[in-house]
Amino acid sequence: FNQIGYADWRAEGGAIVATKGKGGYLVSKKSYKDFDLYAEFWANVDTQSGIFIRVSDPKNVGATSSYEVNIYDKRPGAEYSTGAIVNHAMVPVPPIYKMKGTWHTYEITAKGNQLTLVLDGVVTANIQNDAHKQGPFSLQFGNRGKEPGGTIKWRKVMVREL
Repeated sequence: FNQIGYADWRAEGGAIVATKGKGGYLVSKKSYKDFDLYAEFWANVDTQSGIFIRVSDPKNVGATSSYEVNIYDKRPGAEYSTGAIVNHAMVPVPPIYKMKGTWHTYEITAKGNQLTLVLDGVVTANIQNDAHKQGPFSLQFGNRGKEPGGTIKWRKVMVREL
C-alpha cells in the first residue's frame, strides 16, 4: 500500500489500525477492474471510514474519483451512511446498519458495471453503474477535522481478480 494523508497507520494485534491524524488513506499499488474484495473491519460508533474502489486519481481519493463503500454511522446525510455506496446506492433511513465497536465484514464484487456490496452477509447495495471502470482500492481513516474520526481497524483484506 501507498500512504496518503496524515493518519497514524500501524500494525497492532493482527490488524492495520488508525486512531488519529488529519485523515488518510492506504492505497493499493495495483489497479483492479473486475474483482471480489473481502475485508474485516472494526469501527467505533463515531468512526468515519470506508473502502474506495476503482480510484481514478490515487492522489485524490474521494467519492467523486471512485466508488466509496461507506463506514460512517453518524453521517449527516444518513442515506449514504454505513452500507451505502456514496452518491450511488442508498441505505434505509434511519440507518439500520450500526458498527458498535465490533468486527464486521464487507464483501465487494465489481464486475463490469455491476457492483454488489455485502455487509455481514446482508446485501446492502446491488447496482449497475459505469462511472468508474478501473483503479486501485483504498482503506480510509476519515478524520479531516470535520468528522469525528474514530478508530478503524482492518484485517484479512483480500482481493481476487475475476
